[in-house]
Amino acid sequence: MNFRSTRHTDEPQGQATFGMANLRSQRTGLPFIVFISQRDGAQHDVRVKVSPNPKVRNAQMGSYALRPYRFVDGHRLSPGEERALEAWVEKNLDVLVRYWTGDIAYTEDALELLEAI
Repeated sequence: MNFRSTRHTDEPQGQATFGMANLRSQRTGLPFIVFISQRDGAQHDVRVKVSPNPKVRNAQMGSYALRPYRFVDGHRLSPGEERALEAWVEKNLDVLVRYWTGDIAYTEDALELLEAI
């Protein structure tokens, strides 16, 4: 089977795509949606995106780097929400990094390993 890449070179780096898995509040314990993904050619280190709802609107999405944890761009969470996201990231950093690098190949395997705060 021969697969073609669907990645467009003119897409903004770090943009939310179909390759991102959205995690609902019940899975994370956070009051917003967290999007995780595999690296897929990104030029930056592991990141997560956040949004108030699962319908992706770029103006409402924020991006956070994980190593070290910091806000990168987009819509910024409140200070309390940022602390909660940081606690969730710390609790799940190993899984998030292994999923990003492809050491965890399947989304459902990553989901089984992630823990809520």
